[in-house]
Amino acid sequence: MRLCTPLSFCLAAAALLPAPPAHAAPRPACAAPDDRRFPLTTRIHDGPEAYEPGGGYGTWYLDLTNTTTRTCGSIHPVVVLFDGKRALKPSQPRLDFYDGAHPLPVRFTTTDEDELVGAFDDGFPGFTVGPKKTVTVKVRLAFTSDAVPNEVTANAAVVQRHKDDGDWVGQSNDYSFRVTDDPASEPETGASTGTSPGPTPPGRDQGLPFADELASTGLGTPGGALAALAALLVTAGALLLARRSRSRRRG
Repeated sequence: MRLCTPLSFCLAAAALLPAPPAHAAPRPACAAPDDRRFPLTTRIHDGPEAYEPGGGYGTWYLDLTNTTTRTCGSIHPVVVLFDGKRALKPSQPRLDFYDGAHPLPVRFTTTDEDELVGAFDDGFPGFTVGPKKTVTVKVRLAFTSDAVPNEVTANAAVVQRHKDDGDWVGQSNDYSFRVTDDPASEPETGASTGTSPGPTPPGRDQGLPFADELASTGLGTPGGALAALAALLVTAGALLLARRSRSRRRG
């Protein structure tokens, strides 16, 4: 389990999603202010178990399921990649998501925890998910020839973009795979690991402190949501890093 991934989600969302034009109308929040559950259940599935450096694309899918009776618009997934060797560079994953038949690139940047984060943006206005509906987003991923053999885990946070802010409205399961020089030894496809956390308060399944504060702050708050989330998660991340450091010293 990666202790600081939720911090990467929120900071990545804040940093990677540019503000829309000043004339753009704000989108209504898709979660009620008093609802402490994620409005979107998010699931990664049907991805390959192995990728070859310099090889072709592997395809997987991201389901966005709206559990509410409200329309969720301006939805932007944010993908986080974490590799066991912490050797993966932002230029090495080649990730595209599809808006209909058109692939759009995802650009990665590196966090302080050596994770790669990339928002589904590239000028894209976001997905719209109707009440009780599911939108399935096709994603393709490849790695450049200089990527080293590695174990990698991908997951996704989901952000609803507002005029100058955003809410954290979903989080996916983990999708684990290998980057290997011998993909023939691996099954061609496989289901993603874990199960979708569904409408669970943010941080609950990661054992994060301040889970109640995260849940009430991150959903349905039109102003300052990401900033408040980031502040809370910085504190939580610091505590968890300290725990991990003490654990390593005892080991």
